[in-house]
Amino acid sequence: MFQGFGRFYSVNCIVPFLYILMNRNLKIYASGFAAFMLPVILTACANIGNPTGGARDEDPPLFVSASPAPGSLNVDRDRIVINFNELVNVKDAFNKVVVSPTSKQVPKVTSSGRRVTVSFDSLAPNTTYTVDFADAIEDNNEGNKLQGFTYTFSTGPELDTLRISGMVLGARDLEPQQGMIVGVHENLSDTAFTKIPLLRVAKTDDKGQFSIRGLKAGKYRVFALGDKDNDYKYANPEEDIAFYDVVVSPSAERTEANDTLYTPLGEVDTVVVRGRTRFLPNDILLRTFNSETRPQYLTKYERIDSTRVFLKMNTKSDSFPNFEIIGRPEFSMKDAVLERNATNDSLVYWLPEPMVRTDSLLIATSYLRTDSTGGLSLTSDTLRFFTDRPRPQKKKKKDKEKVVKISAADSIAAITLGAKFISPSTQEIFEPVVMEFDTPLARLDTSAIHLEVMVDTLWRKAPKPLVVSRRDSVSPRHLKMEYPWDYGAKYRITVDTLAATGIYGKPTRPLNHEFTIKKEEDYCSLTFRLSGLEPGVPAFVELLSSADKVVRVVKVKDNTAYFPFLAPAKYYARVIEDFNGNGLYDTGNYDEKRQPDLAYYYPKVINIKKNWDKEESWDVFAMAIDQMKPFAIKKNRPETPKNKRNEQTAGEDEEEDEVFDPTRNPFDPNQKNRRKAGGIQQY
Repeated sequence: MFQGFGRFYSVNCIVPFLYILMNRNLKIYASGFAAFMLPVILTACANIGNPTGGARDEDPPLFVSASPAPGSLNVDRDRIVINFNELVNVKDAFNKVVVSPTSKQVPKVTSSGRRVTVSFDSLAPNTTYTVDFADAIEDNNEGNKLQGFTYTFSTGPELDTLRISGMVLGARDLEPQQGMIVGVHENLSDTAFTKIPLLRVAKTDDKGQFSIRGLKAGKYRVFALGDKDNDYKYANPEEDIAFYDVVVSPSAERTEANDTLYTPLGEVDTVVVRGRTRFLPNDILLRTFNSETRPQYLTKYERIDSTRVFLKMNTKSDSFPNFEIIGRPEFSMKDAVLERNATNDSLVYWLPEPMVRTDSLLIATSYLRTDSTGGLSLTSDTLRFFTDRPRPQKKKKKDKEKVVKISAADSIAAITLGAKFISPSTQEIFEPVVMEFDTPLARLDTSAIHLEVMVDTLWRKAPKPLVVSRRDSVSPRHLKMEYPWDYGAKYRITVDTLAATGIYGKPTRPLNHEFTIKKEEDYCSLTFRLSGLEPGVPAFVELLSSADKVVRVVKVKDNTAYFPFLAPAKYYARVIEDFNGNGLYDTGNYDEKRQPDLAYYYPKVINIKKNWDKEESWDVFAMAIDQMKPFAIKKNRPETPKNKRNEQTAGEDEEEDEVFDPTRNPFDPNQKNRRKAGGIQQY
């Protein structure tokens, strides 16, 4: 291309003109022809624009050489230099690059030009070292990442080459656990994981897959660790972990695999059979969990107002504090009314009326607190509670001249108990109506609460009695009202004066609530017919929203899970193997060597329309575990390479092309997906 005055002219347009000027036989015409044709040719061939600069670089850096070379023996230098074919950067080396065996002194990883340098403070003798870069290395211009690059050498005469591999998934949500430490111990004792740093480690990639290299023959225990304090051991109970119940012995075997060769045009050329080494086991499945073990102590206490004191514990508890009022023997916290949450870590005590009038309270509190050994021991604290009462403001001259008018409604509200219905005006047929009071109740007359149903525009007494009871043992301020509601019917609940009295002697005012039950055609239902579950193991199915949140839970009975009265929507589902049969999801506990309850996803979205009754057959283990969770609700999605991003579709049920199948032999295409194969255990 020729450049001039911001325009670019094609060589194909100018060459004919130059040919005429240079041809001796046409010299006599050159002068006149040039004067006439030059403006025409240049105008016709002008192409305004900028040079494209060629195709976008979408290839990651390529390894060229290293000093010492990969796999070198008897290495005695503490500085490794690795060369690539282009300028490279190492991003987030501290978090991404993992060196085995582990040590307190973390090697320094830097990049300069086309080189990556790894500097060790010291090297152990007769040891195989593995530097796993994960995806930390990328080219300088486009940021194309080099995935899974690993460098190995030995300081002794032998190189340990065995490896084990697998995948790490969340136990309940089956999310690929990205960037998690996976390691092994030669020490097979139960305390090694909590006392000794992991021997050799790797980090999971964006698909949750890992490969621990540089192993020698022997027996190992395998662990996964969300290492918050970078000590390579489970010393922090708040860390996510996984442990494999089976002791593994790494091995290698020769096998054959097909390699497909392609032409430059991308067409299949030939298929050749090559010998390869397969390292086993290559299908370890680790399921992570959090033990939810937290140190117990009092984190906050305050007097919300004159009627209530609040205590916040650091974690859930099975017991409650004991109280003793200091300096006021006439007061007792035994008469206080407790309002709490389900985990007993948020406690509100409604004070007896005599204590409400006091501005300050000094209370001796005893409760179970975590001590230095990690156990619970009885401890005592003295807590001071104060009430800030508003000071009366001085009235201005103008205010004194004003006549203050108090409405009848305000005066009634001051001497009555506040109450309201918190249920909506359009009521679900399977839910009770809920009523909330400003304070706990001291007295309730259920005969003063009436239910009416509209019949031909007139209110009639309901044919059956309304069942009124406390909503639960957690909140003493709520009542639930249950009735066999009819589809589409309109109801009215009327609460008489003095139907209830609060703990401070205030009675309720008259109150009514009108509401309509949803019509039958507004609902749909879903039935799962499950197969493949372990006989005799209790299970329940969680129906999920598009945000992977639990919408409804039902127990599996006779391999069936039935969800009635659903709103039309798109749903997802997972089944939980409930080993202790308590109907709740239970996490694991390493100290007790207890694995978490296992979860499995229904692999498709379920779109239920209005007034539909849908039935789905669910073979729980028909699909590999890492493929079960629908892509649409998967949060930890693998990063799509830049050269394939345009190929990604927006389909809700899209799954990744390259997936890990923990129950399938990758070298046996005829083997079907199974829950267990060849003695493989799922943990």
